[in-house]
This record gives sequence, C-alpha cells and structure tokens, in this order.
Amino acid sequence: MNWLRAHGFALRASLARLRSAPASFGFNVLVIALALILPLAGLTLLDNLRPVSRALSVDPEISLFLSTQATRERAQALGAELQAAAKSGGLAVKVEFIPREKALAVLRQRAGLNDVLTALGSNPLPDAYVVRPAVSGDPSVSTAIGQLAQRYRQLEGVETVQLDADWVRRLAALLQLAEIALWLLASALAGVVLAVVFNTIRLQIITQAEEIAVSRLLGATDGFVSRPFYYMGGLLGLFAGALAMAGVLGALALLNAPVGELARLYGSSFRFSPLDVPSTVLLLTASTGLGVFGAVLSVGQALRRAT
Repeated sequence: MNWLRAHGFALRASLARLRSAPASFGFNVLVIALALILPLAGLTLLDNLRPVSRALSVDPEISLFLSTQATRERAQALGAELQAAAKSGGLAVKVEFIPREKALAVLRQRAGLNDVLTALGSNPLPDAYVVRPAVSGDPSVSTAIGQLAQRYRQLEGVETVQLDADWVRRLAALLQLAEIALWLLASALAGVVLAVVFNTIRLQIITQAEEIAVSRLLGATDGFVSRPFYYMGGLLGLFAGALAMAGVLGALALLNAPVGELARLYGSSFRFSPLDVPSTVLLLTASTGLGVFGAVLSVGQALRRAT
C-alpha cells in the first residue's frame, strides 16, 4: 500500500507540474511527436507492403520463346525435353505450350494493337512455353528454378529464356533494405527523443531546485524526489507517441482516396491500413519507455551534481 501511495503521489505531483505549464509541455510533446512520426509512418508503410510482396513472390515461372524458324513438330516435341530437364534437376514442373496463333489472338484483343498487327501481315510472334513449379509456395524452389532456366537456354530451338521471378526478388531485397534503413532512422530519432526529454526534465529540476533542496533537508529520499520526474518523462513519451500515431492515421486517410482510385484502375482493392492493436500498444509502450529512460538519465545526473 505504501508503494502504491508513493507512486500515486508522484503521478499527481507530475500532473500538477504539467498543468502549471501546459504550453511548454505541449511544445515538447510536439517536438518529440515530429521525431517519432517518420519511423512510425515508415513502419506502417512496410507493414502494408510486406503482404503484397509475399503474394507476388509465391510462384516463380520461366517463359521460353522459341525461334521463329523452329517447326511446329520441333516446338511440340520440346515439351518432353523441358520435363526431362526439370526432372533431372529434381524439380517437378507444369509445362504449358502457347502456340503462336493463340498468342497473336490474345495480342489482338489489346486496344490499339489490332491495326498494327494487321499491317504486319504475317504473325511475328514465336511459339512459347511457360514452366511453373508443380508445388506452389515453396521458398526452396526459387534457387532450383533459376538453375533450371540456365539448362533451358542450352536446348535446341530455344531463343529466349525469361525468369519472371527476378523482379520479385529485387522488390523483396528493396523492402529488406528499406526495413534496415527504417530501423537505423528510428535509432537516430530515438536519440533525439532522449535529448528532448533529458533537457525538459533538467529544466524542471533547475526550476524546482529550492523545493528539492528543502525536501531533502526534511528527509526526502532520492526515490521520492526522482519519482515525479520519471512520471513526467513517461507522460511526455506517451502523449508524443499518441500524437504521432494520430498524425500517421491522418496521413493514411488523406492517401487512401488517391491510392484506392489508382488500385481500382489495376483491378485491386488495396488500401493502406493502420497498425493492429498489439503493434500500436507496443509502440506506445516503447515511446513511453524512451521518455522514462530520458528522465532517468537527467535525474541521475542532477542528483550526482547535488551530492
């Protein structure tokens, strides 16, 4: 009970000090929130893009374009060779043959290309194959199918081999690089938060130096003197984190209208979503912890000087 009473007194004392200077408290909260909003916005963006990246990278595939000089018999016989090459590499695949006539019919359906193809006279497209892994969603397939593409390039009649998963791997690498850069930025801005809280608490201690000195003469312990400043630092971090979260939510609301319209043009319903409740609670706890840690550093230094 004494422990609860002591912390209750410290919390009331810190709230009273904040009410006595609301403008100063609000300005410090704003400065800390501006430092927190960048990593929070980046984390929210990555959290929305990561599922899209995983959905894109499910099934890598190989597109093979045959020479236009290859006969239809050779083109159709090549399917068995593609299966045999995959089997020798220990990979089960599905092979789809796309005759040049079918490819031309699909291309004619695209707006603005029918007149161009008619002017060409003959069919300029080659026969093609699309090779996909038989087992979808297996991350170990990516390396094996890359090696398979190299073997396909050596087959007679194959002119071009395109591995369609390359750009997906580049996207995943970019997202990983962005995540590392985000954590580096968050670490740097955490230093800014600590500096702001440290200076804020230090100024409060200087302002109340006489009151602290009298309290210590009356027998107040270091814990009793320090506790209200710890709560003040925690409140700074908590309110700043909440304000930064509100700023990110406002930015998402502004972005979702044009992003939703762009997604509809591509037949998608993609929209930016805020972080889930556990992530939000964790980030607010982290910002509060930064505030408390900054206060601990500041109070510890002040008490060492006082003694």
